Amino acid sequence: MNTNKEIPVTDLRSAIELLKTIPGQLIETSEPVDPHAELSGVYRYVGAGGTVERPTKIGPAMIFNKVKGHEDARVAIGLMSSRERVAMLLGTKPDQLGQLLRSAVKHAIDPVTVPAEQALCQEVVHYATEEGFDIRKLVPAPTNTEEDAGPYITLGMCYASDPETGKSNITIHRLCLQGKDELSIWITPGARHIGDFYEKAEAAGKPLPISISIGVDPAVSIASCFEPPTTPLGFDELSIAGAIRSKPVELAQCLTIGERAIANAEYVIEGEILPFVRVREDQNTHTGKAMPEFPGYTGPAASSMPVIKVKAVTHRKNPIMQTCIGPSEEHVNMAGIPTEASILDMVDRAMPGRLLNVYAHTSGGGKYMAVMQFKKSVPSDEGRQRQAALLAFSAFSELKHVILVDEDVDLFDTNDVLWALNTRYQGDIDTIFIPGVRCHPLDPSESPDFNPMLRDRGLSCKTIYDCTVPFALKDRFKRAAFKEVDVRRFVPSLFE
Repeated sequence: MNTNKEIPVTDLRSAIELLKTIPGQLIETSEPVDPHAELSGVYRYVGAGGTVERPTKIGPAMIFNKVKGHEDARVAIGLMSSRERVAMLLGTKPDQLGQLLRSAVKHAIDPVTVPAEQALCQEVVHYATEEGFDIRKLVPAPTNTEEDAGPYITLGMCYASDPETGKSNITIHRLCLQGKDELSIWITPGARHIGDFYEKAEAAGKPLPISISIGVDPAVSIASCFEPPTTPLGFDELSIAGAIRSKPVELAQCLTIGERAIANAEYVIEGEILPFVRVREDQNTHTGKAMPEFPGYTGPAASSMPVIKVKAVTHRKNPIMQTCIGPSEEHVNMAGIPTEASILDMVDRAMPGRLLNVYAHTSGGGKYMAVMQFKKSVPSDEGRQRQAALLAFSAFSELKHVILVDEDVDLFDTNDVLWALNTRYQGDIDTIFIPGVRCHPLDPSESPDFNPMLRDRGLSCKTIYDCTVPFALKDRFKRAAFKEVDVRRFVPSLFE
């Protein structure tokens, strides 16, 4: 892992500069690329990973320097599409990311507002009232597949405030460009703070001001993916990013709405979520499909979505659009690492020192599956591993499967986890079913059509796979012990 301290990461551009110093982490191309399906089609093969259609792989981040229809813009994709690269960008080790974020939540640093002259995101300003204004020409938002409902902003940091308390929240939503000054926004029912803010504004018959910052410090992208109960209503996740960097995130006052945006973002869209206005997500394509989502399937187009009326688009000179493929490893890391941090904290408060680490596995898109590494030290620890899994389920409704492993299993190595499943697990006694529990509607198996026992879409049978050795039998399940040697004597290149 590179520990280059000469390039501190403060925004997207410094993150890119850091990656340029590390072999194999970033590639650029000046071959003209069509943002409609072609750009994502290329990156599928280069480094998407995740639950993307095979063949794919985890690989370097990529920058497209020439995007058709957008002369002055570039597009960056895959910055966080490997766990190792996320660790490089956040200044830690891959297996310590959950602990880093857990600590950041506990030592949060509130954002600050900077003067207008420091707002790099406002170097160039386009007002929606100008003749010829068209967000589709200003923002090079890609279309992931040829069936998508339209161009999507997949890494837009949506920032809004509670109209009653003034408390702010940042999160990532599915945003589709619907017209020259309109976006649709997908708000998962009951799952997002901004949804609560919008409900309050709409009940009062008022629009909700919202800023969308695109192209930001990876610490902001990761922090924005925290959810309740770790970050309850009124908790500004930007304070977590501040703790990761040991300095406040800088915000700038928007020019057309009463809201703030990330001051060094590449793009900022200023707008309002309109009350009582809804559109069909695929109104321009009529495909019935939205975009590829984290489980690896294309989500159905929503029949009724709130609308953001755009007031202005501001950006830096020669801006860099940041995007990701919905089912890619990038989504896994952004969604999964905050979940790992939250589970670690919750279980450690209930039973300190027993849960060693958590991995939100790629196959679950960072949401559906967690591998939990549990240490049994005394006879009374037997059974607590299952209690830890129940704690994780009770807190995170989207979690569907938990695999429990011992401390000698590398939870980040799927082969090792499956080894534990094959040698330390008996299906009839080590499988715990919890049927009929709310999970996530994007899982196509969570439907009465798939399982008639389910009463509603989005319900699931949550399952624990206990692959830990019973405490009384631990001596009989010791792995073969190899001699410790200094490998550097023989293969120094492995450590360069």
